[in-house]
Order: sequence, then structure tokens, then C-alpha cells
Amino acid sequence: MTSIGLDAPVRLVSAHGHQPYGTIAEALRDAADGDEIRIAPGRYEETVRIAGQVTLTAADPDGGDTPAPDGPLPGAAVTLAAPAPGRPALEVLPGARPTLRGVTVRGAAADQPAALLAGGATDWTGGGVRYGRLEVRGDAALRMADAVLSGAALAGVLLRTTGAVRLTGCLLADIDGTGLVVGGTTRVELERTEIRAATGSGIRVREDARAVLHGCLVDRPGRSGLLTEDRAAALLTDCRIRDTGGEAVRALGSSPLPEPATPDAADTDDATGGVVLRGCELSGPAADAIGVTGPAQLQVTASVLRDCAGSGVAAGDGARVRLAAVAVVRTGATALVAHGSATLTAREVTVRDSAANGLLATGTAAVDLTDGELTGSRYSAVHLGERTTTALTRVRVGATPEHGVHAVDEAAVTIADARLADCGMSGLDLAGAARAEASGLAVTRCLSGITAGADGALRLTDCEVTDAERAGITLGPGDAEVSGGRILRPGTAGLVFTTGATARVTDTEIREAAGSGLVVAGEAAPRVTGVRIVRPGKNGLILDGGAAGVFEDVDIVRPGFPAVHLADRAAPTLRRIRVRDAAEDLSAEPGARPEVVDCVSIRVKSARWPAPETAGGVPGPKPAGPGAGQSSGAGQASGSEGVSRSEGSAESPASEETLEELLGELDRLVGLARVKQDVASLVKLMRTVQRRESAGLAAPPLSRHLVFAGNPGTGKTTVARLYGRILAAVGLLERGHLVEADRSSLVGEYVGHTGPKTQRVFQEAMGGVLFIDEAYSLAPAQGGGGNDFAQEAIATLVKLMEDHRDSVVVIVAGYPNEMEHFIDSNPGLSSRFNRTLMFEDYDTEELLRIVERHAASHQYALTDAARASLTGYFELLPRDGRFGNGRSARQVFQAMTERQAYRVSEIETPSESELMTLSELDVPELPEPPR
Repeated sequence: MTSIGLDAPVRLVSAHGHQPYGTIAEALRDAADGDEIRIAPGRYEETVRIAGQVTLTAADPDGGDTPAPDGPLPGAAVTLAAPAPGRPALEVLPGARPTLRGVTVRGAAADQPAALLAGGATDWTGGGVRYGRLEVRGDAALRMADAVLSGAALAGVLLRTTGAVRLTGCLLADIDGTGLVVGGTTRVELERTEIRAATGSGIRVREDARAVLHGCLVDRPGRSGLLTEDRAAALLTDCRIRDTGGEAVRALGSSPLPEPATPDAADTDDATGGVVLRGCELSGPAADAIGVTGPAQLQVTASVLRDCAGSGVAAGDGARVRLAAVAVVRTGATALVAHGSATLTAREVTVRDSAANGLLATGTAAVDLTDGELTGSRYSAVHLGERTTTALTRVRVGATPEHGVHAVDEAAVTIADARLADCGMSGLDLAGAARAEASGLAVTRCLSGITAGADGALRLTDCEVTDAERAGITLGPGDAEVSGGRILRPGTAGLVFTTGATARVTDTEIREAAGSGLVVAGEAAPRVTGVRIVRPGKNGLILDGGAAGVFEDVDIVRPGFPAVHLADRAAPTLRRIRVRDAAEDLSAEPGARPEVVDCVSIRVKSARWPAPETAGGVPGPKPAGPGAGQSSGAGQASGSEGVSRSEGSAESPASEETLEELLGELDRLVGLARVKQDVASLVKLMRTVQRRESAGLAAPPLSRHLVFAGNPGTGKTTVARLYGRILAAVGLLERGHLVEADRSSLVGEYVGHTGPKTQRVFQEAMGGVLFIDEAYSLAPAQGGGGNDFAQEAIATLVKLMEDHRDSVVVIVAGYPNEMEHFIDSNPGLSSRFNRTLMFEDYDTEELLRIVERHAASHQYALTDAARASLTGYFELLPRDGRFGNGRSARQVFQAMTERQAYRVSEIETPSESELMTLSELDVPELPEPPR
């Protein structure tokens, strides 16, 4: 662009006749290349056509000299207005090189060009286009800064040129259509430019165009923030796209991404290929944050996608997506989706608080996820279906009510050095013909550790399952192999072989199972070698009737029941089994026919196998006559009862809790005076009903199902757990245990999924209490019908409550108003839930007592000043939607311990008193109110 020298001729224009020229066109006719046309403030209704090298400058409204090029520019003091529709107000012809400063153009119609740059090179600063669009065609070049473009229809700016276009510090606003349309082979660069409130997409890049955006904002477009099509390419760095009516970024097509595919590929100053986002924030889209379909290719690095109504990233058929150092937070649907033939590669991606899955792959999609974290998913964190292939490397999964990784159909997954924790179902679950290979996998605190289905294949190498509530590993009749690894503190069993299983297990350790170490169902025939089973609560190895298999080089140490139990018709090969520190080595029911080779017993009270020094010729088991195979004081059930009965029949009964003890425990809870009174009244009523039945009198109708209504953190779950134990103590429930569920535990993802899912949860609660939190989420929205499977879950639940009215107590919980709507949503619910317990919010004194109890249980002590400061803190704490009652008190206690730890760390040798004392200095600041 050519600047005008200080000695260039100046031609003055005024619409009021105070200057030599009354119109701009007159001044242009006389102007030579290099001249400046200085225009007095006013409205000029004419068509200005520029063919040469001139400068149009808006004069200072105060009559002073024109500002220097780097000085402040006047506002919209000079307006060029098109005199009639059909012609733009400003037209730049090929070969022209104009400079415009502070000039505003207004068209005759919003859907027509107000300014048409058909060629040349235009340098435009200030002013802009206030009605109609700016259109750049042919080989025109444009450099525009600090301008406003508004009031257009169809498109605010339309670029289709072979020249270079650059917009700096501009504003595109209030456009009835797309904010910026880039087509042809245009190369456009936007810096610090904002596009606000377009009714269509913010930016649309199509054909072979290239767009580069630095530090730009796209705000509240009616459709997508950025839309790419055909072979277009776009590079966005440090940009924000927020509150879009559709996807924040939608790629229907693009040019290929540059190779090699590395996270650094986006570190360029030009859009060399694909759609690239670097250091961007996409927030509040009404659909997906990023939607990629067709042949489009997209790369995102060091960016945040948050508060999406849809998914974070949805890659469709043919799409190729690469993510690196991306956070996906709070999505209304699955966070990461790959379907069709999409390819999704993700490095260091964090997914939090997804309303569905964290990652979902279907079709023939290929997914590679490395060094990622997925937490807080409402459904399974990773769900893989159909014929997908997935690699999970150093991935961390946590806090999901369903599976950590769930593979179904013919999906194939490879897992290396991953961590799956706190899953409400299995950490890893295979169904159908799914296949998985896992090495170095750690599964912690899940309902079940690893579960393999009937027809698939599973390879586990050096994996570890810790603290599973149920079985550590369950293997079905598919092709399964376990090598190395450990199973620590599983609940019901360490490793279970279901009917028909033929799995191979080698060099594995099972420690401290609450149930048995190895459980083999009927018709299963696994091969187990080199397994060590330490301190199982029940049997080390138990085989159901008809089970077989080969078990060799197995160590069983300190079992709670006979080390090996064989049910009727069990026919395994037991080779070199070593039993240590047991009451009994072998318990065999009539009809069991094992082959025993070189098995030995060490420090076994009732041994059927010899000690190592006498094991030259080891006989088989003795004939199983009456009483054979029973350990002292612990009889075994008959083989027809199956494996679980064999375990359970020898189990010592748990110590019984008295009603007085449980009511005392309830009374010691902080607050809840009304709830305690209601529970005590219920207990009296139940005892009276029992006495009437004992006397042969008819029992009055009594519904044990309850509604717990109250805000979060008011102790609903704690009281529900106590209520179940109380019912067990008075003989109205068999076990009294608590099973927690919510919408995600009951409602399925597809037709036919909800009923079995609800039944499975209900079955877990048999003999105890089923506690459904946020139960109102199952009800249809007020004023409309439901659009998912929640109604099926309610119908199934009502039927199960009727069929098992004496075996399960159901408690539904949630906010008071919403629970009232939930109960009214189904006649079956209103007839079964006719008693509501109200859980009131804790007052300041009660919150302080909760903190003090946490402190005492963790060996801390509060000073008087700390108590006073805490009292003031709780008095001023807002009781809004973020207030969590007891949960808030626990969080305050945790914050105090963290602050105390930082404070004490500054003391070189702290005393025991200093380590235990929480002072007023440790009380946190009040949270800032939301903006």
C-alpha cells in the first residue's frame, strides 16, 4: 500500500458548499495520483468510483487539521450513501490504490453491496460499512483496521478474490446472515476482530479459501461460529467462540492436514491445511463444540471446550480429528464421539462432567487416546461399539456410575498402563464379540474389576485389580488369557470362571478376597498355572458341579474355608497344589472325581494331602461318604445348590445389631430432629404391626417405601443406610444393605436396555434398601412428555416393587418441589410412596458441629478463635444453589487442613500441638458470588 506524502495536494470537499468541491466525485475527477481528498463531516449521497492512487480522509469535525496517520481517527463523521438501489456507494476499480481514513459507507439495501472492491489495493482505517455488505472480488486486496461493519443481510463481508485481505481490530455486528463469507482462493487474515450477533454463522470458509484468525472473538451467532466446506482451510490462534446457536466449529470439508501428524503442526502463521485451532476457547454452544463430518480434517491444541449442550467433539464418517492438550468440560451429550469411518487421535485430553459417555466410538471408527483423563461421566466413561478399533494408553478414568471401559459388538480395544477407578459397574467390561488386550492396567474401587463376555477375546498382562466390591476378574466362555498381575481385596471372589469358560491364567496373585480366590462354575474348564492365593475369606479354589479344568502349581495360604472345595460331579486335575496354614485342605462332595497329583499341605489341621516330606506317592481324595469334606464346625451344602451356596453355607453369621444401638447411632447424627422423630415413629408402628401379626390379628396396611425430600448434603444417604439396618434389626428385611442408584443406573442408552438395567439394580438391592438419588430426573418435564427411556424405568420399578413388596424397600430422594412432581407423574408411584421425610438445611451451629466432628475423627482440634471465625463464616456463607449443607462443612474442614498444612510447613520443627491445631488463620475466605 502506498502512503501519501506530507506535500501531496489536498482537495477539500464539503456537502454544504464551504469548500471548492461539493461532491467527492467532483474532487476525484480533478485529482491526480498521490492527491488527498479531505472531506468535511456530512452525508454524501453519491456513488464514488475510485480508479487511481488517492487518499480519502474524513476531516476533523472541529475544523482542525487532519489527524496524523498514527493519531486518533474521527468517528462516523463522513458517510457515503448510495443514492439508489442497484449501485454501491463505494466502488474500487482494478488498478486503483486508494487509502480511506474515517470514511463510513452506507448502502441502499441491506442485502446488496454497500462497498464493492473489484480490484486494486485498498487501505481502509476507521469508519466502515453501516448498512449493506462489503464485497471484495477479482484480484482486489484489502487492508482494513479499526472499522465497523454492521447492518447487512445475507453476509456482512463477502470475500472472493485472489488478492490478500487483512482485517485488524474490526467489528462485524448485527448481521442478518453470515458475518464473514470467504470463498474462491481468497487468503484472509483477521486479527483482534470481533463478529457479534450474526443470525447465521459467524465465519464461513468454502471452496479453496484460506482464513487465519489471531485473537478474534465470535459471539452469539445464530448458527455455527466457524463453518468450513469443500477444500477450505482455517487457522485460529487464541480465539474465542461463544454462545453459538449451532456448533462452535463445524467442518463439513477441508483441505488435508499437514503431515506428519504432530501436535506442533498447528504452530504456523498460515492455514496450510485442514482446520486448526490453537489456544482457543469454545464455550456455550447450543450443539456440539466441534462437529466434523465428511472429508474434513481438524486439529485442536491447547484449547478449552466447555458448557456444550451437545458433544465436545463429534467426528463423523470420513472425518480425521487430532486433539492435543485439550480440556472438554461440562457437555450435555457424550464428550468425544467418533462414528462411521472417523479417525480420532487425542493426546493429553481431559474430559470432565459429561452428561453421557466420556468417549463413544461406533461404526468402523479408529480412536487413539493417550495420556488422557475422563472423569464425571454419567454413562460409561468409554463406550466402544460395532467394529471400532481403539487404543487407550496411560488413560485415567474415574467417577462414573457405569463402566470405565465398555466394549460391545465386535469392537477391539488395546489398553496400556491405564487407570480405571471408582466405576459403578465394571472397570473394563466386554460384551458380545468384543476383543481387548490390556497390559499394565490398574482397576481400583469398582463394583466389578474386569468382566469378559461370552464370544469375545481378552488378553490381560501384568494387570492389577484392587478393592472391587464384587469379583476382581470374571471370565466367560470366550477366548481369555490372564498372565501376571494381582487381584487385591476383591469382594465376592478374586477370579470367576462362568459357565463354559476355558480361560488360561498364569502367574497371578490373589490377595485377601472377602469371598473365594478362584470360583469355577459348572461346565467351565479353565487352565490355571502358577497362581498364588493369600488369605481368602472363604475357599481358595471352589468348583461347582460339572466343572473341570487343570490347576497346577497353585499356592493357597490361610484360607477361611477349606482350601479347595469340589461340588458334586466336579472333575478337575489338581497338580502340585500347595496349601499352607489352613483348617482343611480339601472338601469334596459325593460324586466329585478329581485327579490329584503331587498336592501337599503344610500346617493344615485336617489334612487329606501329605506334608512335603511324605509326598512321594500322594493318594487321591477319600471316598465322599456322609459328612465327608466338612471342616470342623463348617458344613458344606450339597452339590445341587451350586457354587454360591457352597460358599455361603459355611459363612459365619455377621454380628447382629440391636435396635437400640441403631437408634442411638441415628440420634448421634448432627441435626435432623424432625427426621429422627419420624424414623422413631415408623419403628414403633412396625413393632406394633409385628405384634398384631404374632397375635394372629390382621396387619394394617403399611408402606415401608419413603420419599426423602431435602437439599444436597442434608444426610439423606446416611439416614437411608441406617433405615435399612433398622429394618433388618426388627426383622422386616433380610440383610438391610444399601444400594445407591440414580438416573444413569436405571435408564438405558437404546431400546431394550432400560428394563434389564433397572432389574439388575433392583436385584442387587434384594433384602435391603434401593436408594434412588435425584429421582425427579426420571419424571417427564412439567408441561410435556418425556423423550427418553425414563418412563420405562419407572414402569419397571413399580412392577418390581409390587412383585417383591416384602423383599426390598425403595427410597427416592431429591429436592422437595421436584420430588412432589416426580411422585405425581405416575399413579403407581403415588400409591406406593405415601410418606415423606423432610430433611431441613443445617443451621450455623450444626455446620460448626459437623466440622468439629470431622476434626476430632482426624485428630485435629479447633481453637476458640477458630470456632468463632467459623461461626461468622457460616453465617455469611450464601445459601444458594452451590451450598451443600454437610458437604459444604466437609469441604471447609478439608480447606482448613490444607491451609494448616501450608502454614505448619513453614515451621522447621513443629510440635505435636502445632500439627493438630486448627486456628482462625486456617478458616478459608468466603467464595466470591457468581458473576
